[in-house]
Amino acid sequence: MSDPSTPEHLGDRGSAAIEAERAAERLVFSGAARWAIILCTLAALGLAVNQLFNLRLGGYSMLEGMYLYLLAGFFLSLTFITFRAKGPASPRVPWYDWLLAALSLAVAGFFAATASESLDSGWEYAAPDHAVWASILFYALILEGTRRAGGLVLFCIVFAFSLYPTFAEHVPDPLSGFTQPFRDVIPFFMISSEASFGIPMRAFGNLVIGFILFGAVLQFTGGGRFFNNLALSLVGGYRGGAAKVSIFASGFMGSMSGSVISNVLTTGAVSIPAMKKSGFSARYAAATEACASTGGVLMPPIMGATAFVIASWLSRPYVEIMLAAAIPSLLYFFGLFVQIDAYSARRGLKGLAREDLPRVGQTLRQGWLYVAVFALLIFLMVAFRWETTAPFYAVLLLLVVNQFRKDDRVSLDGFLNIVVSIGRTLSELVAVLLGIGMIVGAFQATGLTGPLANELVHMAGSSVPMLLIMGAITSFIFGMGMTVTACYIFLAVVLAPALVQAGLNELAVHLFILYWGMVSFITPPVALGAFAAATMAGASPIRTGVEAMKLGGVIYITPFFFVLNPALIGQGAPAEVAVVLVCALIGVWFISAALQAYLSFVGPLGAGAAGVSMRLILFLAGLLIAAPAGGVAGLSHLVLTLSGFVLALLPFSYAFSRRRTEASVA
Repeated sequence: MSDPSTPEHLGDRGSAAIEAERAAERLVFSGAARWAIILCTLAALGLAVNQLFNLRLGGYSMLEGMYLYLLAGFFLSLTFITFRAKGPASPRVPWYDWLLAALSLAVAGFFAATASESLDSGWEYAAPDHAVWASILFYALILEGTRRAGGLVLFCIVFAFSLYPTFAEHVPDPLSGFTQPFRDVIPFFMISSEASFGIPMRAFGNLVIGFILFGAVLQFTGGGRFFNNLALSLVGGYRGGAAKVSIFASGFMGSMSGSVISNVLTTGAVSIPAMKKSGFSARYAAATEACASTGGVLMPPIMGATAFVIASWLSRPYVEIMLAAAIPSLLYFFGLFVQIDAYSARRGLKGLAREDLPRVGQTLRQGWLYVAVFALLIFLMVAFRWETTAPFYAVLLLLVVNQFRKDDRVSLDGFLNIVVSIGRTLSELVAVLLGIGMIVGAFQATGLTGPLANELVHMAGSSVPMLLIMGAITSFIFGMGMTVTACYIFLAVVLAPALVQAGLNELAVHLFILYWGMVSFITPPVALGAFAAATMAGASPIRTGVEAMKLGGVIYITPFFFVLNPALIGQGAPAEVAVVLVCALIGVWFISAALQAYLSFVGPLGAGAAGVSMRLILFLAGLLIAAPAGGVAGLSHLVLTLSGFVLALLPFSYAFSRRRTEASVA
């Protein structure tokens, strides 16, 4: 009899998504399918290079709309080659999928060829009959591509919202809007710059494509192994070293891949057995990997696709998004690191044997290429603001220097494998982005965005805390049924304007939505990251999810901190940012210690009534020190912070005395 806590008993999306990721990792295409992926991917990358570098090959400069249509055609066609209509993943492509791939190329080619005429004649509002029928065909192909790449839940959400403008006036307030006929709505989705080919696809064409290319090439040329060795050499020898290595390695890899589950399945294959071997329970090892992989997607400099969508949405340089995300990411990983250190100290776990670890100097000498590539990437983005072209220069440097390295040299076959991997990743992303673009288009077509924001503010009684709680719960719920990018875009339309209207910092609001959309990966009932790690570790998924919630507890708190005090995303004077950061780090240390019942470098807090009391006091002290509170009971922020330090003296003294007592007994 199967365990009722296994993923197959926890909803179709959980087991299906995890199994799909596993199957994708094992899938090997050959023959016509492999060459179709290679040719379409290379053509799309060549198109991107021509457009982003403004090369004007052939003496011709494309309109942005034409460029996006061609990208969509190439990658949507690959969706039908790489994803099956039903059943398990398979490299065998049925005849009807070849037909759908050809139709995708043909209809995208039609819109690219007529892009100039469409723009001049305003087809998005008054399309001729042949453009209407082409739009309906494209609409159907996108829906099917979204279903295959994003799953049934996302398909149902996109499909419902795509039809919403046809009956919007019949929906009760606050969701009532302008109604339009189906023949007008679908061309608007396909032709306007406010729906499928709006902000999500523009972010993909201008930013995402280059960084995903960079991440894939970095991994295939040995970057993953280098970062793992670097983590081993830096922290592997300390107590709980195997878990601390997992934090760094999974963080680096997650930043490059942008996928929580994929990161768990790749780095977890090495880190989870190593943690179990060094004394960590299967549940704790799986939870650590899940939390580290989730945090990787939030870590600069790459952060996955959603960060680039934020940059396009706010019309800000990506560097600004990257720098703003640095402090929250630091707080999250610091909290994870402190909890693992406390857990290891409480359990008496040792580090890995020094003789089995690589040396820092040797590792850096062998991996100087990867350090140089990251330095080049960040330099070009920060100094020259070349967000769109910087990753291509970094990839070129990586591939050229790689040919002079015997151990990691990429062969022709290896290069083609990189191209196939990139094609599969980008095809999945494009299918999802085209689908969720229709959600944005539905709100634009019905004129609902502004009134809905006003209604949300009214429902919350103009209370900022209530709005934030509503936003957190909504983000969490939608994060369970959507990809992170889909969840973010939906909430950026529906929720973000209300929060900004309430007076909150716009960038902080968008990062708040991103963070709470990620929470579902480690929070039951649909904790996909935790469940994937649990199955690898042989642990109970639900118990692993609960453990991951505790380990990643900072992710639930930090978004409230930075949305109420933008200094925690670097929005403020340098002195203010520094003071707030130090207080936040101390507060996170106390909160993490309270969760693990051990204050690192001081002593244990115990498990009895006294110990629980000390943990509660320390947790409250951490909140008072880290939270941007003020005006509570008439007290200023400074007074509350100092009160937190005074409160912390009691658990500090208690933990220190317990440590001395245990040492004298031993």
